[in-house]
Amino acid sequence: MKRRLTCLIALSAVLSAGCGIGSTGPVRAGGPASGLREPGAATHFAQLYFVSSYGIQPATREVDAPATPQQALDLLLKGPDAAERARGLITEVPPMDGPLVAQAADGAVDLHLPVPVANMTGGGGLGLSQIICTAADAQAADGKQLSDVDVRVYEEGFGSPWTIRCDEAGNVVPVPEPAPSPGARGSRWNVS
Repeated sequence: MKRRLTCLIALSAVLSAGCGIGSTGPVRAGGPASGLREPGAATHFAQLYFVSSYGIQPATREVDAPATPQQALDLLLKGPDAAERARGLITEVPPMDGPLVAQAADGAVDLHLPVPVANMTGGGGLGLSQIICTAADAQAADGKQLSDVDVRVYEEGFGSPWTIRCDEAGNVVPVPEPAPSPGARGSRWNVS
């Protein structure tokens, strides 16, 4: 009986000791939380277009101020960040032999490529779509729809630009040139 009583006392002592957590009270674990925005502070985002196994995909990045087309392209040229790579996003934009310049102009974007599209990887393809959609999306932030932004592409070695648009799905669509009026000088309809 003494033996049972001794075992019960020992068992209750072990059980009452708990899991080894002492009663020390609260312990400081560092400074206060940081990185939170003040209420009412504006948040700005740039929409960059990368490539996934599903085609062109937008990726949203937080920026300090609304991004211009040039600033958005500068971010695009750096490639996907770690979180975007973890989502399976890659870039098909080839290295450029010169500056890629985008200027906002009258609700459109003038895009100057340092190389002809034919010299870009794969004849342009997805890399060119990434560039067009990223530039157009930055300009669309001014209240236009993405598909309403004309991107006038100036290629190295070509005199006149060609116009293209990006739709909401990330597809690029050429904008047809307007037909010349029948009485226009130099028109095939003008008989002199």
